[in-house]
Amino acid sequence: MLLALGQLSTFVGRTFALWTILFAALGFFLPDVFTSFVPWIVPLLGIIMFGMGLTISFDDLKEVARRPFDVALAVVLQFVIMPLTALVLTLIIPMSPEVAAGVILVGCCPGGTSSNVMTYLAKGDVALSVACTSVSTLLAPILTPLLVYLLASQYLPVDAGAMFVSILKIVLVPVVLGIVCQRYFGTAVRAAISVLPLVSVAGIVLIVAAVVAVNQERIATSGLAILMIVALHNLAGLVLGYAAARAFRLPARKAKTVSLEVGLQNSGLGAALATAHFSPLAAVPSAIFSVWHNISGAIAANLFARMGSDERPRRRAT
Repeated sequence: MLLALGQLSTFVGRTFALWTILFAALGFFLPDVFTSFVPWIVPLLGIIMFGMGLTISFDDLKEVARRPFDVALAVVLQFVIMPLTALVLTLIIPMSPEVAAGVILVGCCPGGTSSNVMTYLAKGDVALSVACTSVSTLLAPILTPLLVYLLASQYLPVDAGAMFVSILKIVLVPVVLGIVCQRYFGTAVRAAISVLPLVSVAGIVLIVAAVVAVNQERIATSGLAILMIVALHNLAGLVLGYAAARAFRLPARKAKTVSLEVGLQNSGLGAALATAHFSPLAAVPSAIFSVWHNISGAIAANLFARMGSDERPRRRAT
């Protein structure tokens, strides 16, 4: 039974983008079915983050000590490029205050776990990716509320303290519990870890479907415009992340990793925070980001996989 579930989980994990698109469509065309999941957005994200914690070992955290510069660079770029790009987009493209706050919010979230899978497909540095995602997630309770307060307060009132508490509850506590369980109940965790992709995908697609369902009418009128904004935001993260990594003399294999870490956000967290602290409309950019970044990430991973993976930084022209 566990073997069959593991095989199903592997299949669902590999086809994550298709499931996300399918449930986004179902949420749009069958809104009455999925609006009932709105109160479950925060608990679902907590379950997903607990699962993420189960996959983080102390060896992953030791990777930070082994390569502090690489990890620090990726995390700094994550929390600089995406928030500032989001702010610029809200200033140059007309949008409602709710959508603007939602775009900034998803830009201020930590990296998403999908970056680890995309990094593997891109022939990047998976250990570095896992370390960066772990660190950015652990820093999120401090940096995400602070950045949202600084950048989004012009659009909607931001209670940074309440947001800090929310992220502690739905991100940090579940992740830390998962890490502890992985450390002390390793045998049981390893037996169940094969089904985690199934749990994570189920949680994310239900969150996306719920956000789409509750905003069905708004998406019908402005969904394409929000998709354009999200696509530009995501593209900027991927391109600028790679360019910045190369500018700091990282080899291509690590630059691919940094690009995917910067460009792929924990949009499930964005949707949960927007729903809890702003409005359902503010969660739409995160929901669309969940759909789009799985498509763009797969395309970027495919392109990166065809590139060279030089382990030496390029020499500067003299």
